[in-house]
Parts: sequence; structure tokens; C-alpha cells
Amino acid sequence: MEGGIAMRVLIAEDDFVARRIIKDVVSPFGDCDVVLDGKEAIDAFKMAWNEGAPYDLVCMDIMMPNLDGKEALKQIRAVEKEFGIKGSQEVKVIMTTVLDDPKTVFHSFYRSGATSYLVKPITKQKMIREMQNLGLITVPAQGRGSVPDGSATGTPPGTKRDQTRNG
Repeated sequence: MEGGIAMRVLIAEDDFVARRIIKDVVSPFGDCDVVLDGKEAIDAFKMAWNEGAPYDLVCMDIMMPNLDGKEALKQIRAVEKEFGIKGSQEVKVIMTTVLDDPKTVFHSFYRSGATSYLVKPITKQKMIREMQNLGLITVPAQGRGSVPDGSATGTPPGTKRDQTRNG
């Protein structure tokens, strides 16, 4: 990690296989916390802010028990407003789902406030490309086009939150 600062990631996913794939891909770039539903995601998000160590990235499934990802994200955005966080300083959120219909995409992006959207199955290449697009990781020049294992590095949280929000 650059400057020794690890990215903080919250993974909210009820499916074991998807959760494991996301964690395996993302964990080399930062510290990961894993929750199983939207309610736990909101609780973890609030706790991180209260501890002064907010998340840099949230990977959230849309369909989860207790509270779905779209509603959880709306509540996370409300928490950010309470803390005075807005625009490019908001946490980057990658919504994941098996649904790729236009209505789901519309609700995830425009109504819920997602930064990005990935359709399952999630692959290492998809996830790394999306983290690059969000400015969360960088890849050395020789790695462009394909990402060799261990070639990407995290960037300090201060620089990530200054990026313009995609989506």
C-alpha cells in the first residue's frame, strides 16, 4: 500500500460464494469487513464513521435478507449527509446483482446513489477494473490491459475521496 495506508472495504453479501470471491479479490488492496445483510451494512458503516475510520469502498448485493441493498444504500447516503459528507467525498459503492434489467440499474444508480454496478458472476478482472475506474487502486504501466497478481496498489484514503464520483 502506498504510504502504508490500507483501503477500508465493507462487503455486504448474503451469498457465501459471491462473498468469498469479492473478499479474495479485494483483500490484497485493503482491510475488509463482511456483513450478511443491509441492516448489518448500515450498522457497520455508522460504526466505522463513529470510530473515525470510514470505509473507502462498499461492495453491496442488491438482494439481501432483512434489508435489501438499495434501501441500505439510501440509508448509508443519509448517514453521510448527517456527517456532512457529500458529492465526491461520499463512499464509493459498487452494487452487485444477478439482475441486469434496466429497471434494476435505474433504481441502483439514480434512486439509491450507487457509484457503480456489476452483474454477477463477479470476476477478479471485473472487480479490479471497477476499482481502477473509481480511482481506488492504481496499476503500474506494464500491467495495463491485464492485471498480474499483486501488481495493483491501494491509494491513500485522502486521495480516493477527492476523485469525482462516477456513475
